[in-house]
Amino acid sequence: MKGTHEYVDDPRNAEILIDVNGELVPRAEAKVSVFDSGFILGDGVWEGLRVESGTVLFLERHLERLFEGMKTLDFEPDFDREALTRRLYAVLAANAMHDGVHIRLMVSRGVKATPYQDPRMTVTPPTVVIIAEYKDPLPETVDRGVRLFTVHVRRGYSDVQDPTLNTHSKLNCVTACIQAAKAGHDEALMLDPHGFVATCNSTHFFIVRRDELWTSTGDYCLDGITREKVLQIAGELGIPAREKNFTLNDVYNAQEAFVTGTFAGLVPVREVDGRSIGDGSGERPFIARLRRGYRDWVQRYIDGPGASHPRKG
Repeated sequence: MKGTHEYVDDPRNAEILIDVNGELVPRAEAKVSVFDSGFILGDGVWEGLRVESGTVLFLERHLERLFEGMKTLDFEPDFDREALTRRLYAVLAANAMHDGVHIRLMVSRGVKATPYQDPRMTVTPPTVVIIAEYKDPLPETVDRGVRLFTVHVRRGYSDVQDPTLNTHSKLNCVTACIQAAKAGHDEALMLDPHGFVATCNSTHFFIVRRDELWTSTGDYCLDGITREKVLQIAGELGIPAREKNFTLNDVYNAQEAFVTGTFAGLVPVREVDGRSIGDGSGERPFIARLRRGYRDWVQRYIDGPGASHPRKG
């Protein structure tokens, strides 16, 4: 089980060039120091980016989230958003990539003088790694849907480890994923400290209940960009959408359920904790409408804001 991130293996990825601190190197030679903050402590932030028609989708929002995370963690970058945008497109150009590409953009605090957590031990600017790979979700996953398992691992309070930060420190999500995988499911459904549904270990979670679209309050999950777009699309389509507390009882009795993420977009959930979602007909009219709306948003972005990006050629 690999869940929503199971992908079609592409042999072209063996020969990709990776940006490590501005230098393009072959995959087999891409390395960072063992003294890097990301390796020693998980002290870093990252973004997952999708490329269609030579365009990095919704790049401005992704960079906004990345730079806000760096400010919160008190990083001192030696680059700005424009420079990072140029580097992203340089990687795509170097690999002649245009469609079906997923990028992992990672920024750690930098290299340390010694393995110790104090940020003042950092002796270099932040480490930046850009990995662009050919990745498409498996069609059967997108069409058939995934099975979720509610785990004991909770999304915690922001004064313990802020779940709204997209940091390298994902141990609670990893342990949630392990529990779901051991139970034979695709992904973990995680609750908040009060027992309400929060999110999944690597995606955001939605249900359709009483002809309304529901998702969590957002207090205990990442500020998801695809999540944000889905809520905006629902407004355009006239679908009532609510960010609210709800329980597993609501989930088990939902008309439809789905997860969202940059990699696969909207993916149906066919089962949660052994309960089939929906009436058994296999019809998912809300998901179908939202998917069409999402594709429209993507195209509008490619033809609009994305057209000003420094694309290859």
